[in-house]
Amino acid sequence: MRNVSVSLLLVSTLALLAACDKGGASGNATVAAGGAVPVTAGSDGFKPSSVTFPQGSAGKLVFTRTTDDTCATEVVFPELNIKKELPKGQPVTVDVPTDKAQTLTFQCGMGMYKSSVVIATK
Repeated sequence: MRNVSVSLLLVSTLALLAACDKGGASGNATVAAGGAVPVTAGSDGFKPSSVTFPQGSAGKLVFTRTTDDTCATEVVFPELNIKKELPKGQPVTVDVPTDKAQTLTFQCGMGMYKSSVVIATK
């Protein structure tokens, strides 16, 4: 009976994690020490949806749109006044300033898919 309870607890925990995760690493923050971080623009938005860079490190995001079935045909950084087209299958690099701690938004042109870049203090 104890094995059944442990098994049910494990299955319940895995189901809860899968429900919270919403299909992969899309909700997980990616911590980058520098260099380029790949971001996929797909039918369900940007993955990962949050990227963290340490303050003062090189901050580059490389966006690649993987489908025509999305409104994420461009990426917009409202706070930085950056707007770049995302041609399907072609990587587009955006340099992110990391000189001060802040949270920046990046989104599709319609504002339906919103994501963030966190510049964290060292």
